[in-house]
Amino acid sequence: MSGDQTLVRRTPWPRGTSWPVGTPLQPSVVYASESPDALDDIYEGREAGYSYAREAHPNADVLARKIDGLEGATGGFVVGSGMAAVTAAILGVLKAGDHLLGGNQLYGRSLRMMSTELPRMGIATSVADACDPAAMEAAIRPETRMILIEIVSNPTLRIADLDGIAELAKRRGLLLVVDNTFTTPRAVRPLDHGADIVVHSVTKLLAGHSDATLGYVGARDAALGEAMLGLATTFGLTASPFDCWLAERGLFSFELRYDRAEANARALADHLDGLPGVRRVIYPGRSDHPDHARARHLLGERTGNMVTFEIEGGRDAANRLVRAAENIAFAPTLGDIGTTLSHPATSSHRALSAEARAELGLSEGSFRISVGVEPDALLRSEFEAAIRAAAAG
Repeated sequence: MSGDQTLVRRTPWPRGTSWPVGTPLQPSVVYASESPDALDDIYEGREAGYSYAREAHPNADVLARKIDGLEGATGGFVVGSGMAAVTAAILGVLKAGDHLLGGNQLYGRSLRMMSTELPRMGIATSVADACDPAAMEAAIRPETRMILIEIVSNPTLRIADLDGIAELAKRRGLLLVVDNTFTTPRAVRPLDHGADIVVHSVTKLLAGHSDATLGYVGARDAALGEAMLGLATTFGLTASPFDCWLAERGLFSFELRYDRAEANARALADHLDGLPGVRRVIYPGRSDHPDHARARHLLGERTGNMVTFEIEGGRDAANRLVRAAENIAFAPTLGDIGTTLSHPATSSHRALSAEARAELGLSEGSFRISVGVEPDALLRSEFEAAIRAAAAG
């Protein structure tokens, strides 16, 4: 065969008696089979293999199996973002005429999906306080089929009554979906507490480096998982192989990162509480948190890496603080290996009026910290200096 002809032929992957230690990155969109019968065997589950990357690919499966192990799930799958995971969980199960009940402090885009997108599809929605199972039960309708909650709310860090809501869902014959992004399976495994479906924004703590956008969905029931996967495949909620490869690499250090960031958060919360100009500090590991007892019961010592605090002085002081904290990324994200700072009034809760934010306990001086793995003393000194600069105006 001449040289110009070989250029358009695929070169077989080299084989040998050794294999790579690092997971190979496989960006191929399509996979060849030896015969129609062989392709049937793949599609019908008699043989392992792949056909088209929108349906499945090796890097997504490698990552999904690792998160399955963390969450105690079987047959979970990876999608293109955390919101794609929420979409698969809801639309893979619900139909027009059903009702979805959500916690009233869900992630902003989840609330937007409930208020704007799902009603267009004939799915009714409402919200109730996830800290109060009685309030959740009062909001159940005859057509309710699913409850969606987050264990720790953003940014007020309230702790949902997971056990109470799981008991309620079981008693009323409802599916319980838990977004475990904030807490992660390092703190709690929702399926062990009676949840039916667990979702993640893998983008955050699991991947941990702000360079991969992914989501994960896992279920206790295989048929439920297949229904959600079918929706994700049909809707094209496909995860990028490169992002999956990056996230799997990030998972190798997940427990180390989580533990270090959590220890830093605990120390930083206590330090902030003693600084002039700080009105209040919210952290589930502190005894003054409104849900501290529930956090201890549900999470034990795993109180997370998220800290919320409020300073005096309003927007002007907030601007001064951010400018002074020049080495801390001011970004509406969480879970990065480095510490990030966000301002709910201009990011996650900007769509709410000042009055609505006040009802949640948020002001122009409220900040949320996603604490990273930097030296604890460095974080304390940087925040102390930034808060001092905010007050100096």
